[in-house]
Amino acid sequence: MRKSSSGREPKKTHKAKNASAGDVRIIGGQFKRRVVSFIDAEGLRPTPDRLRETLFNWLLADIHGAYILDSCAGSGVLGFEALSRGAAHATFIEINPAQSKMLHQNAEQLRLNSNDYQIIQGTAEQALTQNQTAQRHFDIVFIDPPYAQELWQPILTALITQSLIDGETLIYLEADKELESQLQQLADDINQHTSNLESNNHRDISFDCLKHTKVGQVVAGLYRLSSS
Repeated sequence: MRKSSSGREPKKTHKAKNASAGDVRIIGGQFKRRVVSFIDAEGLRPTPDRLRETLFNWLLADIHGAYILDSCAGSGVLGFEALSRGAAHATFIEINPAQSKMLHQNAEQLRLNSNDYQIIQGTAEQALTQNQTAQRHFDIVFIDPPYAQELWQPILTALITQSLIDGETLIYLEADKELESQLQQLADDINQHTSNLESNNHRDISFDCLKHTKVGQVVAGLYRLSSS
C-alpha cells in the first residue's frame, strides 16, 4: 500500500452505503429506507424521489387498501412504495426479462406475501388485452414508460377498452412533454372507435386533471376518467 510523505499509511476512507445507480430507496411507509435494485437498461429510470414524494402526497387519502397497477414497472419502486404505504395489492408489468426477475428478487427481499402482488413479464398492452392480470379492476394506475416510446396511449386505451379502470380510478402519468392535448386526442380517438361499435348508450369519455406538476423536464399529473 502506498504510504504518505510522513511514512504512515494513508487512512482508508469509507463512503456511506448510499443508493447506487442500480438502487433506489423507498421513501415512506413500512419499508421506508429499504432499497430495491434495478438493472442498467436503456429507458429504465426510476421516478425521482422529489416527484415520488409529491405523487404519494397526492395519493395519501386513497392509497390504503387500494389495488395498484404499475404498468411499466422498471425498478418497481412505485408499486413497492404503494405496498409500503398500505396498498392491498400491486400488479407489476415489465417487458425486460432480467428486470422482471429482479422484481421477484426485490419482492422476496421485502418479504412480501405472494398474495399481495403479481409480476407479469411482457408488454403492458398485451398483458392487459389478454386478461393476464389477476385483478379485473384497479383503483390506482401508474403509467411511467420510457419517455421516447410514448406507450401511455396504448396502455390507457387497453385499460379503458378492457374495463379495467373507471371514473373512480386514479391515473398517474409521467412524461417529458405536455400531456393535455395528447390526452384530448386519445379521448377523441377512443370515443370515435366506441361510437362505431355501440349504437346505443354511448357516452363520450374525457380526462380530468386532478393534480399537475413539473420537476425539471419531467411533467407529471394525476387524472380521472369522466363521461358524458
